[in-house]
Amino acid sequence: MKAGAIELGEGAKSSTPRSTAVNKGVSVLDFIFRLLALIGTLGSAIAMVTTNETLPFFTRFLRFRAEYDDLPSFTFFVVANAVVTGYLLLSLPFSIFHIVRSSAQNTRIVLIFFDMAMLALLTAGASAAAAIVYLAHKGNTKVNWLAICQQFNSFCERTSGALIGSFVGVVLLGVMIMLAGVALARRP
Repeated sequence: MKAGAIELGEGAKSSTPRSTAVNKGVSVLDFIFRLLALIGTLGSAIAMVTTNETLPFFTRFLRFRAEYDDLPSFTFFVVANAVVTGYLLLSLPFSIFHIVRSSAQNTRIVLIFFDMAMLALLTAGASAAAAIVYLAHKGNTKVNWLAICQQFNSFCERTSGALIGSFVGVVLLGVMIMLAGVALARRP
């Protein structure tokens, strides 16, 4: 009986440095993913806000204009991306703290909670905008909504590009949540 207890105790001591090294690596990945998600969401918000296109109708005095704030879904998309960008910026010091102290648990739990909330917000904003972009590209013949991307080509390209950056942020936030779970499960 005593021999088994000693073997278990020795195994725990030898796995602690390895577990700490794994947590440090997970923390470095978390920091890199936070930076990438911040760049993606910030780029998406900026791309959507600066999206506008004007087309002449019959004369140069009568014009059609397409802007992001014409549609509430795009406004929600910009606000969601801006909030998530601000959160990611404010969470970077915590990520650095986890690199320094890879055994920290309480701050990881707090970050997981807020990461999940931001994931939900970003997914909602990106999905709402994706529905509008789909209608702009394809239209809907059943209700006589015409596709506008044939006329407003630049507007549609920029909104589609903004969606890509936002969905990259969604994927990275999901990966960060899983990494934090791994770090918590492997705590020393």
